[in-house]
Formats: sequence, C-alpha cells, structure tokens
Amino acid sequence: MNKTIYLDNAGTTKVDERVIKAMLPFFDVEYGNPSSLHLLGQSAKEKLEEAREIMANCINADSNEIYFTSGGSESDNWALMSAARFAKIKGKNHIISSAFEHHAVLHTLKKLEKEGFEVTYLPVYSQGIVKPDDLINAIRPDTFLVTIMFANNEIGTIQPIEEIGKICKEHNIIFHTDAVQAVGHLPIDVKKLNVDMLSISSHKFHGPKGVGALYCKHKTPIFPLIEGGTQENNKRAGTENLAGIYGMATALKIAVDELDKVMQKETMLRDKMINELSKIPHSILNGDAEKRLSNNVNMCFEGIEGESLLLLLADEGICASSGSACTSGSLDPSHVLLAIGRPHEVAHGSLRLTLSKYNTEEEIDKIVKAVPEIVGYLRKMSPVWDELQKGVRNHVI
Repeated sequence: MNKTIYLDNAGTTKVDERVIKAMLPFFDVEYGNPSSLHLLGQSAKEKLEEAREIMANCINADSNEIYFTSGGSESDNWALMSAARFAKIKGKNHIISSAFEHHAVLHTLKKLEKEGFEVTYLPVYSQGIVKPDDLINAIRPDTFLVTIMFANNEIGTIQPIEEIGKICKEHNIIFHTDAVQAVGHLPIDVKKLNVDMLSISSHKFHGPKGVGALYCKHKTPIFPLIEGGTQENNKRAGTENLAGIYGMATALKIAVDELDKVMQKETMLRDKMINELSKIPHSILNGDAEKRLSNNVNMCFEGIEGESLLLLLADEGICASSGSACTSGSLDPSHVLLAIGRPHEVAHGSLRLTLSKYNTEEEIDKIVKAVPEIVGYLRKMSPVWDELQKGVRNHVI
C-alpha cells in the first residue's frame, strides 16, 4: 500500500505530539472535576483557567471572554441564537450574512428565518470575497447581527474582517465571525478587528476533536444553550472536557508561536500546487489567488466528477476532499462554488487540497504528478468530455 499523503487539513488535522503529551496527565493524574471543592477538583480548576488564559492571550482577548464549547458548530449556533434572543428583547429582526457561510451558520439562519427573522445574504462574487460597500448598503434600522466567516472552509478566501468590524461598530451592530478555518492559521487580534463574537475549533490547528471555544466580548449578550449547571460562568452547563480544553490551548499556543514559519512553508507548497495544476487544460482555481489561506488549494476540472477523482487519488494513497467534510456525503454541488458563479457541471468536478506543517515538498511532487494523470484518465471515459472535445457542448472553463 502506498504511504498516505494527507491533504485534507481543512477537514481535520493530526494532533501535535506535544499536544498529546500535554493532555495525558488529565486522564490519570489531574482527573478531578473542576467544579469539585476537594484538592483534585481545585487543581483541575486551576488548569482550566490556565487554559482559558492561554487561549485569550493568543487572540488578544481577556480570559473571562473565552467560553469553552464542543467545537465550531456549537460556537456558531450559540453566538447566533444568543444574538437573536437579545434582538427579540430589543424589537429588532434583521441579520446580515454571506452566501457561502459554513452550514453551522446557514442552517441556524434558516431556523431563525422560520421563527420570523429576516436574513440578507451578501454576494461573494467570482473571487469569493464580501464587499464592505454591500454590507453598508444592506444595513437597516432593525439590523442587529452581522455574521461573516473569517476564511472560507472550502476555497480558503480571507474576508475583510477588520473593515466589517469597523462598520458594525459604527452602526452598533453585533459582529460574529466563524473563524474556525482562520484561528491558528492567521494572526488574530479581536480588539483590533472589532469582533464581538468569534468561533474556534481545536481540531483545525492540530488539537483534539470535540472541543472549541466562543470568544464573546464584554457586554455582548450571551444566553445559555445548555442548561443544568453553573459551568462557564453560568452560561454553558456540563462538566468541562479538561483534557481536550488543555490540549486545545496547547495547540493554539504552538500554532501562534510557529505561525510565520508554517505560513511561509505552506505558501511555497500551495503556490507550487496551484502553478502545476493550473497547467491542466480547462482547469480553474476557485477563489482569489492572493487573499486566501496559505494552506488552501481548490480547483475545478471540467468534464469530470470530483468523487471519481477522490477515489482514484485514494488508490494512490492521497487523502483529499471535494469540499466541506460536513457535507461530503451529499451529491449536490458545493454551495460555495455555486456562490462564486461556478455552473453545476463544473462545480461537480472540484478538488480541495489543504496543507499542514507536516506536508513535504516530496509529497507535493507526487500530487502534481498524480492529479493530471487521473484527470486525463477520467476525461477519456467521460461522455461529457467527449462532447466538449467534439464541439457538441461549449467549454465553460
């Protein structure tokens, strides 16, 4: 069997060995419940607050603005539902978002629409980037929340978060950003960005799965989603996953400390993949070439199905994806690719390759050799490609 080459780091990442080492004591030494009053419990409480302080320092927040959750989806839901509950009290009804948010945001917004809230979905255009002027034009007297993701989980485009935060502050509107793909991959200063709420997920930056955080700025309203205990300042009931939380804090500290070095390496490997794969006839990069995460390559190849490409890459020991892991079982084309204007038939032929600090140039050499060969093989068997070559259909790319 071929050695596995893992390029699905937007889906999840390998846990750093230093993180595993930091987590181990919480299974057999520091195993107390942080809510208990005995020595083991109070020791666990100290570690919990130490992790909170580490997380806060990494994004320039105060420690009491960090709330631990089960991951990005819970953080997104919690932020949006809290803002909506507050809006009802204030008699406001309007939310602004973008057309290509993660489904944790989009599905929550659909739920709120069924409850009577109105949502404006800003376009992201061909480059996959929201325009601040569109946001300004969409604001109404009853707008209470703007939720725009920091970096897109499929095509990696980075949004003008600082500009959006400034606009929201000027209009006294709560600003939430799903920063699941950005935290640990970009420098983040919540004060400079004027963010009110920000979602984090540990397993996107070499921490454990099933743990995340919500940054919530002082005086931003937050209401419990989970009742039954006094944990997280009475805002989220349930015994804390201390091993996971400490692992997440350790992983984020490592990611922030090593950020410049990792970004430099990933950018070099990313650009090599883009340059080589762009040589495939009738292929196109999805999203802006510059304003994108250093680890993200997302391309469409006309005349093939992305699922077939993934299966044949898997036979070569290459782990990739065609979009978000949360919807990878769906046969529908990516809503992200449709939002940037890709036709259905082209969106079906997408490939997402996402790097980590563990990838090597040797691995990338194998990728840029394998993908063109497989695309060519699939096109030979494709009746759609045959029609494109014969002129029965017109090329889109």
